[in-house]
Amino acid sequence: MPAFLTDGPADSDTLLVLAPGAGAPMTSDWMNAVSDSLAAVGLRVARFDFAYMAARVETGSRKPPPKAEALVGEYETALDQIAGKERARRILIGGKSLGGRVASLAAASLFDRGRISGLACLSYPFHPPKQPASLRTAHLLALACPTLIVQGERDPFGVRSEVESYGLPPSITVHWAVDGNHDLSPRKASGATLAGNLDAAVQAITRFAKGLPHTR
Repeated sequence: MPAFLTDGPADSDTLLVLAPGAGAPMTSDWMNAVSDSLAAVGLRVARFDFAYMAARVETGSRKPPPKAEALVGEYETALDQIAGKERARRILIGGKSLGGRVASLAAASLFDRGRISGLACLSYPFHPPKQPASLRTAHLLALACPTLIVQGERDPFGVRSEVESYGLPPSITVHWAVDGNHDLSPRKASGATLAGNLDAAVQAITRFAKGLPHTR
């Protein structure tokens, strides 16, 4: 059973389950900042690590993560466990990079079964860096689950011009972080700031979540 970190009011009507990216745990500074900011505006956030990351934190092992498809079952199990403990009537899943990709692979089935109201992906890895032809979008093109993707405009896993050419369905909305890279950080010359991009991302996630129907 995964360990969870929860933030935000216990009586919130909205629960967002988040898994981190491939290289950092749920307690990274980035995940802490996003979770704290979402909690501050009234969302309930539950974070968890996949088993490979939990083992990495515990032992210092650098074993690479399994393929995203192999982690879908872990995500669904984590959702079952946390949803049974929380009171929120609206449930969303998502995550940072790999965590968001795994959530997106689970989303269609979970949405069809009435288990979730929506999906929120932070810095989705549309393709490996410098491999724009190796797309990870096939399942997204048929996804009916309401989805928000928060993406940096110059994210090496999918820059704005690339993503806008993919023909994503109307169920998917993309919020663009100004000049942001994979952690949404902009270059100084852009005039934008990481704090500003994170704040705008949190506002976008909150608006998106509040516009969804209750799950239960």
